[in-house]
Amino acid sequence: MKLRALIVDDEEFARRNLTMMLEEYCPDIEVIGDASNKDQAKAIIESSEPDVVFLDIRMPSGAEGFELLEEVEKKNFLVVFVTAFKDYAIRAFNASAVYYLLKPIDIDELKAAVERLIETSQTYKEEPENFSTYFDSLKELSKSVQNKKPSNRIAISHTKGLKIVEDHTITHLEASGNCTTIYFEDGSRYLDTRTLKVYENLLDPARFARVHKSHIINLDILQEYLNEDGHFAVLKGNIRVPVARNRVTEFVKMLKQH
Repeated sequence: MKLRALIVDDEEFARRNLTMMLEEYCPDIEVIGDASNKDQAKAIIESSEPDVVFLDIRMPSGAEGFELLEEVEKKNFLVVFVTAFKDYAIRAFNASAVYYLLKPIDIDELKAAVERLIETSQTYKEEPENFSTYFDSLKELSKSVQNKKPSNRIAISHTKGLKIVEDHTITHLEASGNCTTIYFEDGSRYLDTRTLKVYENLLDPARFARVHKSHIINLDILQEYLNEDGHFAVLKGNIRVPVARNRVTEFVKMLKQH
């Protein structure tokens, strides 16, 4: 079954271009309409209930996109932000576990976003209560982007939906193929669909350090460094995480400064 999509952008060319790309390259998406402003978009969302909204985040004031998401009453759709923002905003998007496409839109990135949307949509249809957490995550994103202040709250996308966590509750992270297993101080863990590289760029480098190609640790709970039978960072709770040989010098230097 196709996902029904609404495209929201104040530029007519951008709306037409994305519509053509979706029709040509993404057969699982059916574009049901487009809107050039917040009020048009709100009316279509409320009357047609799309599965996904492709939303230009700078339409046109910079805040309209987020105002739209706040004002819509029935919050039961996914969002793909289409944006010319870079740098800081990308970190904010990743922290909220949302889908985004950078302008000009790359066909392969569009296809990848749609594939993830299809998977996520199925999960949310089975457990619609996830939409509440999802829109909480979008609120955090709105605050973070508009205030240009990093948030310490991170949304983790796992098999049953989303979980919003404070970053200081994370003890360490481990690469699991193209996914990441995230471990918490209460002993719980979640498998996120994003790579360890995404988390390396996302987490505060003053608190988190990549000590191995497969591991990132929370320096605030580091208790010991051992170099017997290999190199290990020992975290609170006697959690041993390997330190790669080629990262030892940098790691030791970091410890002295932390």
